[in-house]
Amino acid sequence: MNKRAVLIVLDSVGVGELPDAARYGDEGSNTLSHVAKETKGFSLPNMAALGLGCIEGVQGLPCPGQPGGGYGRMAEKSKGKDTTTGHWELAGLRLDKPFPTYPNGFPREVIDAFCAATGRGVLGNKAASGTVILEELGEQHMRTGDLIVYTSADSVFQIAAHEEIVPPEQLYEYCRMARQVLQGEHAVGRVIARPFVGRPGAFERTGNRRDFSLPPVGNTVLDDLTAAGIPTYGVGKIEDIFAHRGLAKSNHAAGNPACVKATLDYLGEMKSGFLFVNLVDFDSQYGHRNNAEGYGRALEQFDKALPDIMAALGREDLLLITADHGCDPTTSSTDHSREYVPLLAWSPAMERGVSLGTLPTFAAVAASVADFFGLPMRYQADSFLPKLFEQ
Repeated sequence: MNKRAVLIVLDSVGVGELPDAARYGDEGSNTLSHVAKETKGFSLPNMAALGLGCIEGVQGLPCPGQPGGGYGRMAEKSKGKDTTTGHWELAGLRLDKPFPTYPNGFPREVIDAFCAATGRGVLGNKAASGTVILEELGEQHMRTGDLIVYTSADSVFQIAAHEEIVPPEQLYEYCRMARQVLQGEHAVGRVIARPFVGRPGAFERTGNRRDFSLPPVGNTVLDDLTAAGIPTYGVGKIEDIFAHRGLAKSNHAAGNPACVKATLDYLGEMKSGFLFVNLVDFDSQYGHRNNAEGYGRALEQFDKALPDIMAALGREDLLLITADHGCDPTTSSTDHSREYVPLLAWSPAMERGVSLGTLPTFAAVAASVADFFGLPMRYQADSFLPKLFEQ
């Protein structure tokens, strides 16, 4: 079966608040539309041509008379608004109970167990911006060797350390220790290594970030494709989000440009199979830092690369572009936002574009990927594949 499906997740590019956004403090969030408004001369001609501006809730982009792709938006069924929950649902696994969060820091028993395992003290232990907490505690960390531990509105246990004080491989080992501590009621979605370099007043996080996720708690489309003998590939932090499960090969490229290159490299070598890509910069570099202009420019950069990706696809191939949550950089919050996500679908074999409307779950992606490869699984969702090829 020489056919390929490519799923690209534009990390955090939400398209408007979900009906339950108020429960998460995210009323009024609309990441893409607000970025468009705040970015001078904003233009995404290639995604707009596929129908991005035609999606309900999207403002600031044109809607062509005849879009070239399938276009719509998806609601999240799972509880939460974090990376792991979003990606797992895209892969067909929904969560009825959200991962635990710690807006007031982690309880004493967790910190004590972590310190006992690592032999180091802890600084911080609070919800904080990753860049702000480096300014606050980076110098003290370098002086004492204590690890900077912090969290956010998401279910994460983040450990920051200067690479000269704690080499990345040692930091990764500390993250594995934390992962062992954070089980049961304290089983956060991700433990994240946050290495940084520089001197006080000029600290910078490096590309050596690693995520240590819980293994998926049920089958995903990656597992089912693998069981069926269909090759699977990951780019960026996909391997971390799925705890390296269900992937035959992976390239842990850091940053959008490197991930786009890795995507094109895989398309140059893979004859068939499923390629799952995460482009993290929108979220990590711009959304969490409330940098709307930078967010917009990063979207424009991806849009310029999109024709190369489309040109690498053959007539039997399928391209899907979506997101995993929002992270509106124009709000006072620096955290993720509970939003609809966009859906663009395109194949060289499509005769015309089509509206996919509002889909009730991200798992529609997994259902459609399974359908594309002839598998019977539907993950309690409907495949939108037939709509793409209606005559």
